Amino acid sequence: MTLYGKAAGQDCQRAQLRLGQCLAAGRGAEKNPAAAAIWFKMAANRDHPPAQNQLGYCYDSGTGVPKDTDRAAEWFRRAADQGNVRAQYNLGYCYACGIGMPEDMAQAAKWYLKAAEQGSTLAQYSLGVCYERGTGVPKDPVQAALWYREAANQGHALAQLNLGVCYENGTGVSKDWTSAAEWYRKAADQ
Repeated sequence: MTLYGKAAGQDCQRAQLRLGQCLAAGRGAEKNPAAAAIWFKMAANRDHPPAQNQLGYCYDSGTGVPKDTDRAAEWFRRAADQGNVRAQYNLGYCYACGIGMPEDMAQAAKWYLKAAEQGSTLAQYSLGVCYERGTGVPKDPVQAALWYREAANQGHALAQLNLGVCYENGTGVSKDWTSAAEWYRKAADQ
């Protein structure tokens, strides 16, 4: 951890993030969420998207800082606007649940799509749910099945289950009991 500390002290944002992560988890140092949040904030204030996202988590959960969902959403947005995939998902989730902002499913779906296109399994699954239910986007069972498949192929158990249901009912895909059973099996094996 001394190397991270030296680099972090020299204003290296990546080292500040890593040092914060070590302190947050108690890896190589005594666990200290407050000190972790300080290092995250140093890097976040220098426009380091992963640190901004991490600081958003701190404010969302009240870990190392007072819980403040408005600030959490603000940090998620700053990182998401710079293309950070985790922050894009987190911002979508904030919009979906009204965390730190008014609930807005259209905005949630927009941010889920940005993250899903970058390979986020959580965002792919969430976008599938949006299309299945018609929340924030027009109801579209074909798109729902497509996004469930993207997440399912990466091992997301709920996406595998939902894709199995799509095949069982012929929703967005051709009815296929064999495929349904295969996806149910994959979900059950987790």
